[in-house]
Amino acid sequence: MRYLTDRKRAEGRGASGTGTEHHWYMTVSAVGLALIVPVLIYVIGSTLGSDRETVLGVFAHPVIAILTGLGLFVGLQHFQKGAQTAIEDYFRKSTKKVLIISVTVLSYGLTAFGLFALAKIAL
Repeated sequence: MRYLTDRKRAEGRGASGTGTEHHWYMTVSAVGLALIVPVLIYVIGSTLGSDRETVLGVFAHPVIAILTGLGLFVGLQHFQKGAQTAIEDYFRKSTKKVLIISVTVLSYGLTAFGLFALAKIAL
């Protein structure tokens, strides 16, 4: 039987020193996404049903390409941080580590594929 003091049981369960930083990152990225996503919805919605050349022409425009890349990057980073928080809250030990690594790899992978596809269109 392990005898743990109240302090020893509480270590690692409270303020780790990064909670405020994480909260501010999520807040700032959410505000940024709130500004970018409506523009992206409008641009993507206006190109639905268009022919291939029109879509390539729209996304080849520098401003649209930058906004799309920024929305993709910030959106997937926001997803990764939010999913990591949920995983940390509900899973423990090796399951937690595997899930966090999986979400991080998924996020960076989707970002890389999306930015590569956008670069092929824009360039």
